[in-house]
Amino acid sequence: MAGHHHHHHMDPDAGDARMFWAVVVNLGLTVAQIIGGILSGSLAMIADAIHNLSDALSLVIAFFARKIARRPADASMTFGYGRAEVVAALINYTTLIVIGLYLVYEAIMRFITPEGVDGWLVVIIAGIALIVDTATALLTYSLSKESINVRAAFVHNVADALGSIAVIVAGSLIILFGWQWIDPLVTLLIAGYILWISASEIGGVIRILMLGSPPELSASEVIDTIRAIDGVSGVHHLHLWQMQEHEAAIDAHLVIAADRWNDADAIKQAAKDRLKQDFGVAHTTLELECSRHACVGADAIGG
Repeated sequence: MAGHHHHHHMDPDAGDARMFWAVVVNLGLTVAQIIGGILSGSLAMIADAIHNLSDALSLVIAFFARKIARRPADASMTFGYGRAEVVAALINYTTLIVIGLYLVYEAIMRFITPEGVDGWLVVIIAGIALIVDTATALLTYSLSKESINVRAAFVHNVADALGSIAVIVAGSLIILFGWQWIDPLVTLLIAGYILWISASEIGGVIRILMLGSPPELSASEVIDTIRAIDGVSGVHHLHLWQMQEHEAAIDAHLVIAADRWNDADAIKQAAKDRLKQDFGVAHTTLELECSRHACVGADAIGG
């Protein structure tokens, strides 16, 4: 049975400052890498630079999404703005997939028509990039644990750091053995990693936006728990969804036993308490029906 989920939240302003510096550092690095990639003729470095640019943009999106998500609920957004972070994560992962596919195409073209690469310049700039990527990843690591949005940006950074390592290896092999084909090969590896990580993460984001049930909540367990409460004779029209990443909600019709209608409010409260205790769900909306007038043939889930 699903238990409670505890999240240790960081001070939002401290988090914002980290995000801001991560953006500044990444933009500077992107410019350096693109210039270095053009001068050295290295596609792998330009691939890393493009990925770094997407990093910076992902951090910008994540930064503003965090700001928006903290706004309180209002008449136009009655559930609040928390999903801004989920939308930002979707934009980031989608961008990464497009970049990954583009890099695969470019690498294949390089295999067909190879170009010369300056190994020393590649190694020096990729070394600087690795230091910056590592610093940025450290800035966003703790934030990534509590936000799907920042996690998307963090994943960008880790992919970048690995990309920089791969580029250093490629540059070294070009210096030592003159293997020009290693450059497009490393580009393919970077692209493959970007595509793999994005494809594995984007599903959870889409699930939230599609009002899917939280992965840790079992609909059948929730129904069994409600049915087991004294005075409840049935439950139907159950909906489970995530309002945002760490906030699940339950919506259902509760059928109260005919001879217990006078206790209906107490039974509803007992159901809410049990759902919070067993599943950690605080946002519960329960509609009460007397068993004499309950919906006929209603579906247990949905409807």
